[in-house]
Amino acid sequence: MTFRNRLAAWLDRPFVRNFILAVILFNAVVLGLETSDVAMARAGALILALDRICLTIFVVELVLKLVAHGGRFFRNGWNIFDFVIVGIALVPTGQGLSVLRALRILRVLRVISVAPRLRRVVEGLVNALPGMASVFLLMALIFYIGAVMATKLFSNSFPDWFGDLGRSAYSLFQIMTLESWSMGIVRPVMEVYPYAWAFFVPFIMVTTFAVVNLLVGLIVNSMQDAHSAEDAERTDLYRDEVLARLEAIEAHLHARDNDPVTGERRPVPSARNIP
Repeated sequence: MTFRNRLAAWLDRPFVRNFILAVILFNAVVLGLETSDVAMARAGALILALDRICLTIFVVELVLKLVAHGGRFFRNGWNIFDFVIVGIALVPTGQGLSVLRALRILRVLRVISVAPRLRRVVEGLVNALPGMASVFLLMALIFYIGAVMATKLFSNSFPDWFGDLGRSAYSLFQIMTLESWSMGIVRPVMEVYPYAWAFFVPFIMVTTFAVVNLLVGLIVNSMQDAHSAEDAERTDLYRDEVLARLEAIEAHLHARDNDPVTGERRPVPSARNIP
């Protein structure tokens, strides 16, 4: 086994991953303390020093991964994610780049790349994006149709809510989220238009209970697919490891049974020749 392979295996050990996870969580607490004027007044130098130590650990980890994986490091999306997150923290925070100082809290997102279960959730969400695009397009069509209808029906009496297409779309979005939809919008509209419920209730049924649940279903299915793919990959790795061990055992037996000089198979002693 080469040095790179040994280093990669060491980086994948549970205690190394757990140590990095602990540093990430500790760094999150440190970054939170930096927002406290009281904490910075009492121990500002210590807090900043601890933040630099955490950043140093992250940089060392990335360097070791680059050494272990070489060019393959950038073939993994999670490695690129970690590289960008840590790289943002290394950019000098001058007057024009002071916003980057606030972006240091993004280091907490490295928990996703370290924790396998969180990583599976994000992978499921990303894999669901193509299917979600179709659902978003359907929802956009429903919102557009609903906004046009609401503007035509209610703009004269309620211009603040349905005065134009944009206000109608925003009001319908509030209704879809069920945030003060009844007492805040629908019932006042029904005082002027008693049959307005015939428009709002079907809209809520279609958007809130049908389309949104369809999005949830797509995400759940993608997460299950990601979980199945991870299990299949784990099974393949175990199979390859077993096959490698069997090949090593077979090679060892072959070397033991063959003559080291001639390479021919040694004769197996029979029971008659055994004294």
